[in-house]
Amino acid sequence: MLPTTPEFFCFLALIFFGYWLLRRVRMAGIGLIVLANYFFYAKWGFIYLALVPAASTIDYLIGGALERSKNPKARRALVSGSIAMNVGLIAFCKYLPFLFGGIEQWTGHKFPAANWTLPLGLSFYGFQAMTYTIDIYRRDVKPIENFWAYLASISFFPTTLAGPITRVAALAPQWEKPKMLSSEEGGRALFLIGLGLMKKFLIADYLGVNLVNRVFDLPTLYSGGDVLVAVYAYAFQLYYDFSGYTDIVIGAGLLLGVRLPINFNRPYIAENIADFWRRWHISLSNWLRDYLYFSMPGKRTKWMPYISLIVTFTIGGIWHGANWTFLVWGLLHGLALAVVRLGQALRHNKKPSAYWPLRVARSVVTFHFVVFAWIFFRAADLHTAAGILAQIASLHFSFDNVTGPFLLVLGIAIGLHLTPKEWYRKLQQVYSTSPALVQAAAMVLLVIAIEYIGATGAAPFIYTKF
Repeated sequence: MLPTTPEFFCFLALIFFGYWLLRRVRMAGIGLIVLANYFFYAKWGFIYLALVPAASTIDYLIGGALERSKNPKARRALVSGSIAMNVGLIAFCKYLPFLFGGIEQWTGHKFPAANWTLPLGLSFYGFQAMTYTIDIYRRDVKPIENFWAYLASISFFPTTLAGPITRVAALAPQWEKPKMLSSEEGGRALFLIGLGLMKKFLIADYLGVNLVNRVFDLPTLYSGGDVLVAVYAYAFQLYYDFSGYTDIVIGAGLLLGVRLPINFNRPYIAENIADFWRRWHISLSNWLRDYLYFSMPGKRTKWMPYISLIVTFTIGGIWHGANWTFLVWGLLHGLALAVVRLGQALRHNKKPSAYWPLRVARSVVTFHFVVFAWIFFRAADLHTAAGILAQIASLHFSFDNVTGPFLLVLGIAIGLHLTPKEWYRKLQQVYSTSPALVQAAAMVLLVIAIEYIGATGAAPFIYTKF
């Protein structure tokens, strides 16, 4: 049940009307959200009805025990148990066939589990779950008293597939507030959902279907010019695919009175890699910083912070998949971050020149580094990545497969990305304060545009496979 399907929006509408009808009885509304969460998991497989509630209950009990315990060793054991359970859950859903397949190759023994393929990874559930127990362990938050509010938060169905990762302690209090949804907030939610659908169908999928996917599948069949355009286009395909998903999810949460954190902030205008990660997949980069990087050994040596950065992003790369390409991608970003931090330390944290040509130059260099790293992120293997780079290096720059409509969509994608945030806010304000008939007409026009321009159907969101 992907957030682009009619099935999802029918489900969301049903929960929307049910929730606000039951909201006067607080526990009834929260109970409906819990049922919706588990129904969403069940649509992907009944095995999740065993895994998720059991893991959630164990973490809730661990959270209570962490709060009560004063023994440092016992508290470390409790939080370690929670981390091990959630990492194990992620590995079970994500890497089971890979792990057993490797064992089969080494031992020659056949394992039935090697053929198991679970349709839904629990990475984002596991990340959210760990925020709860680790925050309590650090004494940053108190345990959530209402068990049902905790269950509604830890497995909130809009965030299940690909986030944004939300701290459970920040989400749970929102179920306690007995406020009603204003017409302006409802309009803002519809605006975000419409914006997300536009990004997905009219930009991301169009770029993918009309050049990017074909080039990355068989790069040697295309000229260096075609490959180069496809590499640039992939950067925007990935951005509009993932940010479109996030817009839909944030809009869906807002319809239920829940505010989810933003996940993107025009990342391709970043002036260095550290700035890029403050703008790209913000909830994941914050999670890696707060729960992985800060958990590593501190300043035992002057080089340890830089090593920790490299290790953190290498792990982040491997999390995306058991493939050398993801390891290289993570290592590239980790090394780049370490270089940026080292440069800041050598400048004694003085800010670089604000002269606008230099700022533009820094953004251009950063963007091209990010695009270069995306080659490894997208390529099926290192051999394919090398083939893409070889085609570009051939300097055979014909553009036989780059059509006018493709360039138009790519140009629109670039232009929208560079649009000031204030323009988006004003447009959102105009839409959310417009009469309901105007809002409905705009959504109908969007659906018609999707029907005619995105007629190939929606591809799965790229980040839902992680």
